Amino acid sequence: MKLHNTIQFFTFHFSLFILAIALASCSKPKVPASYADSQQLPRIFPEYQDVTVPCNIAPLTFAIQDEGTDFVTRITTAGGEWLYAGPQVRPSSKQWAQMKQSERIMVEVFVAQGDKWTRRMPFAIHVSPDSIDPYISYRLIAPSYVTYEGLTINQRCLENYDERVIYGNMSNSEETDGQCINCHSYQAYNPQRMQFHVRQGHGGTIIAYDGQIERIDMKTGKTVSAGVYPAWHPTEPLIAYSTNHTGQSFHTHDNQKVEVQDNYSDLMLYDVRRHEVLPLECDTNDLDCFPFWSPDGRYLYYCSAHYVKQDTAENVTKEFDMIQHYKDVKYSLYRRPFTLETRSFGPREMVFDAAADSLSATLPRISPDGRWLLFTMGGHGVFHIWHRDADLYLLDLQTGECQPAASLNSDNVESYHSWSSNGRWVIFSSRRTDGNFTRPYIAHFDGKGQFSKPFELPQCNPLYHHELLRSYNIPEFMQGPVTIRPQHFASAVRKDSIKAQ
Repeated sequence: MKLHNTIQFFTFHFSLFILAIALASCSKPKVPASYADSQQLPRIFPEYQDVTVPCNIAPLTFAIQDEGTDFVTRITTAGGEWLYAGPQVRPSSKQWAQMKQSERIMVEVFVAQGDKWTRRMPFAIHVSPDSIDPYISYRLIAPSYVTYEGLTINQRCLENYDERVIYGNMSNSEETDGQCINCHSYQAYNPQRMQFHVRQGHGGTIIAYDGQIERIDMKTGKTVSAGVYPAWHPTEPLIAYSTNHTGQSFHTHDNQKVEVQDNYSDLMLYDVRRHEVLPLECDTNDLDCFPFWSPDGRYLYYCSAHYVKQDTAENVTKEFDMIQHYKDVKYSLYRRPFTLETRSFGPREMVFDAAADSLSATLPRISPDGRWLLFTMGGHGVFHIWHRDADLYLLDLQTGECQPAASLNSDNVESYHSWSSNGRWVIFSSRRTDGNFTRPYIAHFDGKGQFSKPFELPQCNPLYHHELLRSYNIPEFMQGPVTIRPQHFASAVRKDSIKAQ
């Protein structure tokens, strides 16, 4: 009987304790009655101070990283006020929708040290009326050469936090026959017309086109390799590729430990319906890579380096020679006119001579209006994702003026980038957060040559990118989700490939 009463006693008081905690957690935060003003902005992660965001972006959450014993954040707009307690600020979807009705969202962070409060300098988040494509896709890859089989191609809704796998390496990997997937790409932002490569086991290129999925073997006797870096023609069932023989070097006396380089590369055109490959005639000493079409489909842009083996000894291969002189490989930007009726290309034309300034330009991407060319430039090579000096540059194709995209760049790597379908947003990869992992950043473009301060991809948990030990690779905009299930892609990978002609 005493035991029964004792259990009832503790159960009752434990319930009161839980209720007290619940009531305390439900109490509304209050702005401190008195505080001192600081001339310093609050330290928050991600850094959302004075960024411009799309009108349809998911809620921006952030963590306060100032030292303090308590925190209160006040967010105000022309239409309301919201208060948040604690070191993390997470507006709900409903609250965020109300905030975005105003052009400017003001944020005040109050930090307590004991019983003394300080208000950090307020900052604004600007809401643009320009919407952004609702989806992006990217590879998630661990920074290791022995764990790549966990790699996936994912899609993320930018209007909320929904993230799903499009296809993953492990779907068809076996212990003795693994896989590596890469180079997802879409025709005119259309998720129903896409492709990605499968390397090693069941190797080939997976092409999904209006509901039909095929695995293509593009290697022919006319090409260096199968198709590698893709560029869909904006309207026709055609994909331009580079065909590459790449290699990796690991340095012991260089701050940059890994160097990925092009040993041989050319360009080719693949007809999706005819399964035909058309190689482009190029100089054997030219390294042609990363094609991209003009929005009207009349020009194929790409980067190219001219390299002649420097060591004349017969027993020295070109690959080894390039490893010894890898910093001498400089790429410039070119284009070739394209005639659709004859599927033919004209002679190449210089677009930007980076090599003349002892620099190397890569990844040309043209805005949907055809005026602006955004590219990455560094000291050497073509795979700038490994180069700390890589920055983004903007070339005006009307005037020929070229300038660094200063507001996008940092003291670390800026690399792969894409334009939104309306040309008002860009997304790019950067290692500015910690120097190790690439994260996606988004910035507004005013159409006149100026970018806003970029902001990191929003997450429900603001510290998510502090905890995620994977890099985002090749962020691409999409006008909707890929609806093909991963299992259907896996089945297509296992089927016999179609041999390109």
